[in-house]
Amino acid sequence: MIATLRNKLRLFRRKEDGTVTVDFVIMVPFYIGVFLASAELGIMSMRYAFLERSLDLAVRDIRLSTGFTPTHDQLVAQICNQAAVIPNCTDNLSLQMIERDPRNWQDVPAANTCGTLGAANPNIDPVVRFDTGDANELMFLRACATVDAVFPGGIFRPITLLNADGEYALVVENVFVQEPR
Repeated sequence: MIATLRNKLRLFRRKEDGTVTVDFVIMVPFYIGVFLASAELGIMSMRYAFLERSLDLAVRDIRLSTGFTPTHDQLVAQICNQAAVIPNCTDNLSLQMIERDPRNWQDVPAANTCGTLGAANPNIDPVVRFDTGDANELMFLRACATVDAVFPGGIFRPITLLNADGEYALVVENVFVQEPR
């Protein structure tokens, strides 16, 4: 009885059927993970590029429209009209505009400020300051949009800035000088 069982195990061990299947089962999850991560990164890069371009267009309008300084809500609406790929843009976009003196420079606050991220991480301050500035003043403008992850639980999740809802923070900064009115 034991000899028969031993012979069957020896024959089973010598068979090479299914060796490709083992390689497939080991490697396919890795390739699927790389594919999903690259798709996620591509979508986030596209959203970032749209946010950066829309902020540049809004700043250009501010500089060229002498005498017109938009309010926070007007500027958010203008940016969101250009950034079509950011879902719920008007609800998820925070702006921070601060006056800076180029002759007596003070550092701007840390770049990890974003409206809804402050609730999830107490070390992150929400964007609360919006100064319109006077003529010929150097203005620092930061836009922060929180967007949902396309594939929640992806491999970039541990290294990116997320809030409690699993949203990424896209932060774009711009500097300009208020034109004389």
